[in-house]
Amino acid sequence: MSVLVLASGSPTRAKLLRDAGVPIEIAPARVDEEALKESLLAEKRAPRAIADALAELKALRGSTSRPADLVLGADQVLEIEGALVSKSENLAAARELLLRLRGKTHALITAAVLARGGMPVWRHVARVSLTMRDYSEGFVDDYLASEGEDLLGSVGCYRLEGRGLQLFSRIDGDYFSILGLPMLPLLTALRDQGIITR
Repeated sequence: MSVLVLASGSPTRAKLLRDAGVPIEIAPARVDEEALKESLLAEKRAPRAIADALAELKALRGSTSRPADLVLGADQVLEIEGALVSKSENLAAARELLLRLRGKTHALITAAVLARGGMPVWRHVARVSLTMRDYSEGFVDDYLASEGEDLLGSVGCYRLEGRGLQLFSRIDGDYFSILGLPMLPLLTALRDQGIITR
């Protein structure tokens, strides 16, 4: 059986794959995400296209150095009121974001791209609609204190698989895509590519 190369340092993505029985090696791709995002925004590209381009860049970067292997690149963007949000740099910025999202609906767009030999061989983009409840500032402060800087790895500063679930009143879309990978379509693609058994 072949091994999938995960071009991401995300522990959540690695756990999702390992828990599903996918053999992986982790080799994070070094890309300047913010520079690419700014360039695509200047070109008026849609959030879906931006997420896809970021995931593709990671997959291709990894595939260039390991052309015989199947490489997975993935990324997420958060869209609120027509604007894209970048990852928070510190807990103060995370607090500001969570208060901005409070009581509103936002979209989380997750893209995944598989590449081999420097070429994309599969891609999937999922859009999930998430509505935050009207939580108090005290709840946000307590949440940030209990979760700490681990939240900064998530573009929305929430971990749905933990206490972050309490932030929401409604979610429409795929749970795994929120965590970082569209697992069901991805598993089908990995079977087709011979990484896991059919």
